[in-house]
Amino acid sequence: MATTVKCIGILTSGGDAPGMNAAIRAVTRAAIYNGFQVKGIYRGYKGLITGEIKEFKSQDVSNIIQLGGTILKTARCKEFKTPEGRQIAYNNMTAEGIDALVVIGGDGSLTGARILAQEFNIPCIGLPGTIDNDLYGTDTTIGYDTALNTILGAVDKIRDTATSHERLFFVEVMGRDAGFLALNGAIASGAEAAIIPEFSTEFDQLEEFIKSGYRKSKNSSIVLVAESDLTGGAMHYAERVKNEYPQYDVRVTILGHLQRGGSPTAHDRILASRLGSAAIDALMEDQRNVMIGIENDQIVYVPFSKAIKKEKPINRELVNVLRKLSI
Repeated sequence: MATTVKCIGILTSGGDAPGMNAAIRAVTRAAIYNGFQVKGIYRGYKGLITGEIKEFKSQDVSNIIQLGGTILKTARCKEFKTPEGRQIAYNNMTAEGIDALVVIGGDGSLTGARILAQEFNIPCIGLPGTIDNDLYGTDTTIGYDTALNTILGAVDKIRDTATSHERLFFVEVMGRDAGFLALNGAIASGAEAAIIPEFSTEFDQLEEFIKSGYRKSKNSSIVLVAESDLTGGAMHYAERVKNEYPQYDVRVTILGHLQRGGSPTAHDRILASRLGSAAIDALMEDQRNVMIGIENDQIVYVPFSKAIKKEKPINRELVNVLRKLSI
């Protein structure tokens, strides 16, 4: 099938992540290098339906590797979730001569690509672009390292004020239903604990933190909390402390969309460049319906069905590391 591919469409979808521009650049240039035509699709799947499509030359992706966000913009699109919407999208692709698609985004974006590929028999390749690092089959995702470093900078600053006032700080970080940012952010910043959705049903994470001898040797503490319906977020835990342990002076910081922005780290730029280039290799090898991932520093092809449906497990060894080092 790949031999018939002449024109590759590229879009970014879902939540933006630092490094998406580096991936757009890599896909565009690797495609042109290999003789393909490239078309940029603006505003994700919405742009496929509204026909916001432009041919990309090499110079269209100059000077973007260092930018956060995505030059192709992103949008949520309810219409694409309907068969009628996808038919319009496919018709627009056909009219533009696009016969393969590279989608950069998280699980929702890859789900969309998978359905489109099944319904219209188009080769679709996914790139894992999400700060949450929650896609199965890849050690890391585009944007995760940058978000982690953003969290690190923020928590370092919070520690200065926490220590000055002898306070307990709950810092809420993103991750939706995955604790990777909270757990690794806690280890990197020397926080005392991380409250993550993966353990929400196993035990009371707040009680364990207080019981572990909080304040034995410290006059201030920082706890990272993953935003999630399962954890209830930082405000939920602050309320609990006020009610159950009123002797503690509690403060909450919600980092929010700060974590999404910023210039990508070297790690994210290199990762995005490798994955973007590999997306074109995959199309040339007749691959379809796969996400390009990285495992043990090697490029891997992960079927969409696995990447989307399987839960990425948290490394429990990291939980032990945090527990040992926070005494």
